[in-house]
Amino acid sequence: MLKYVVLGPLLRVLFRPDVRGLANVPGSGPVILACNHLSFSDSIFTPLMVGRRVTFVAKAEYFTGKGIKGRLMRQFFLSTGTIPVDRSGGRAAQAALDTLLRVLGEDGIAGIYPEGTRSPDGRLYRGKTGVARLALESGAKVVPVALLNTDEIQPTGTFIPKIKRVRMRFGHPLDFSRYADSRGDRFVERAITDEIMYELMVLSGREYVDVYATKLKTSIEMPVTAHPSPLDAGAPEGR
Repeated sequence: MLKYVVLGPLLRVLFRPDVRGLANVPGSGPVILACNHLSFSDSIFTPLMVGRRVTFVAKAEYFTGKGIKGRLMRQFFLSTGTIPVDRSGGRAAQAALDTLLRVLGEDGIAGIYPEGTRSPDGRLYRGKTGVARLALESGAKVVPVALLNTDEIQPTGTFIPKIKRVRMRFGHPLDFSRYADSRGDRFVERAITDEIMYELMVLSGREYVDVYATKLKTSIEMPVTAHPSPLDAGAPEGR
């Protein structure tokens, strides 16, 4: 794959990753990587560091971009096994979860951003319960992954990242098998999600805000946008 043959070694030389806790990722079986989301480059560095294939879902628009930028993005996503999901319909969130459940059902690794979108200001925001549903339905362990400085490397709205050492932390696997009989219980799903977000807060050192980031973004956009984008779904944004 392109990631390992060309892109991987190049990125390791340029960004000299400082990664701790990588041994916490199980070497086999289904695993969910639950990551905080600071930058587009989170989706580049996370799969790069893990020896096993990591599957994220991404907005279908990322596969249809025009020009050099569009081709580069499409090639990267294809080379890393990223799966496009059409978010235009009302079932987009469920489609994303179903896709990741298939990956976990094949003993793969699914990557998810519980916040549902990139942080607008670097703080850690309330997690959506899609990650809990994935854990309960698949039986997979959840490994929290903290990206510490990707917002400095590639701030939102920029295409070319700054050459700076990337720092990441992988937490201990979280086992929620004790809730196996509570699938569909929204209170259990919230408790699981909050536990995951707490671990991300500790790992990342970022301030936690008990508000959905998508709602904050919508409130910021409303004064200048007549119809805010309906991105408040209970599943990962993907990128």
